[in-house]
Amino acid sequence: MSKKQTLFGIELKWISLITLVVQNSVLVIVMRYSRTIPGPRYNTATAVVVSEFIKLIASLIIHIREESRIKKITPQSIFMDVFGPTSGWMAMTVPAILYFIQNNLQYVAVSKLDAATFQVTYQLKILTTALFSVGMLKRTLSLKKWVSLVLLTAGVAIVQLSSQNTAGNNENQDKFWGLVAVMCACMFEKVLKGSQSSLFLKNVQLAFFSAIPGLIFGVYIANGAEIRENGFFYGYNVWTWGAIACQALGGIIVAIVVLYADNILKGFATSISIILSSLMSVVIFDIEITFAFVVGAIVVLYGIILLTIATHLYGQPDVKKPILPEYIRVEDDNKA
Repeated sequence: MSKKQTLFGIELKWISLITLVVQNSVLVIVMRYSRTIPGPRYNTATAVVVSEFIKLIASLIIHIREESRIKKITPQSIFMDVFGPTSGWMAMTVPAILYFIQNNLQYVAVSKLDAATFQVTYQLKILTTALFSVGMLKRTLSLKKWVSLVLLTAGVAIVQLSSQNTAGNNENQDKFWGLVAVMCACMFEKVLKGSQSSLFLKNVQLAFFSAIPGLIFGVYIANGAEIRENGFFYGYNVWTWGAIACQALGGIIVAIVVLYADNILKGFATSISIILSSLMSVVIFDIEITFAFVVGAIVVLYGIILLTIATHLYGQPDVKKPILPEYIRVEDDNKA
């Protein structure tokens, strides 16, 4: 007898996937809009730090709710979960710092690339993950996987060439650095995968070790003079807070999707978010979508779908451990 987990009568996998599509589509739009609208420009390091603190608090709350189902929760037990000898916190410090860098690079990228180009190019993270898996983990990829990765790379190249052909020299220079930022962010993302601890506990550790060094080195050392002169929240507006909220929720949403959705559905969710963000870019930023961009995007989408069907690159879902037990009820698919 199979079971499914629901939230308000809807399967949690569909809720998580719809939320992921919306978050992926809206994040890049809101981030770019917050960086390009007229007015004072906020410091991205402060935005990333605030986002990490929000994610830290939210992930810690979810972790506590999970653990309270199986043991008594005390401040000491929480401390041991995060920093204890079996927590693996030391292994998370370097990835956490890289995560802070990655998030800053995302702001750089969306400032210099239009949202549609950013979304398509950012799918290179699939390629870097595969290459790291082959090079570092000594895994082998099937012919279908290599074909899908070649299609993905070719599609991104077409999109980048179409973007450069429609821009001036200064714009091309900005787009080049935007592309570099995206590729660096993609490579940094690889080190965030593959932990045996709870996904939400990992989020707590990542957020903590991102926020604290980010606050010290990114905010007060690298940008201390500017922040002391203008203030920590200088340039913040509703769009800034929207970008911060979307970025903070991203890690939590991905953790839920990993638990409840399968690889094929995640691939389709990614594809849908690329299409939606491209359409929103046309409406909001008056971006001209060229024929070459459409061809490149289609090639990328096909590569993603082919890869998600052919691979278990992102791991299998684990639906045995509920996240929000007081709202989720387990129903039998086949009731007597």
